[in-house]
Amino acid sequence: MAFIGSGTKDDPWVLKTAPGSSEYSMWRDPEAVPPQLVCQVGSTKLAYHMRAIEDLHNMLKRHKDWMDLGGCDEDKPAKPGTVEAWGRSDQNNMRGWYGLKAGLRGRFGVYMPPLLEALGLAELTHEPKNNKMRAINL
Repeated sequence: MAFIGSGTKDDPWVLKTAPGSSEYSMWRDPEAVPPQLVCQVGSTKLAYHMRAIEDLHNMLKRHKDWMDLGGCDEDKPAKPGTVEAWGRSDQNNMRGWYGLKAGLRGRFGVYMPPLLEALGLAELTHEPKNNKMRAINL
């Protein structure tokens, strides 16, 4: 999937969710503590640990197969075995949430996968629902 932007606040990546139904932007904020990926969806701003890119890619390489995205809000339980569940699990490298803003920590499985695809680290399905991703091994 093509994208535009260099990933800075002044030139963010412009991405679309896996079904292609919603556009959003993301950029790196390496000066934040901790370093962050900022995700702007309309007027809502979410933030994830910047290390999520590398950590998610490495997890997908170990998984070696397609994985459901399973994106959902923080207040809903994530379906086990999905990217969303991994993004909040005490079994991931963060030992918990990659999302940084309480109340807006979910949706990891919605907004991170298209970024990995755009960066050439993963491939996604692009169906209306129930999308999946897998690593592209570099």
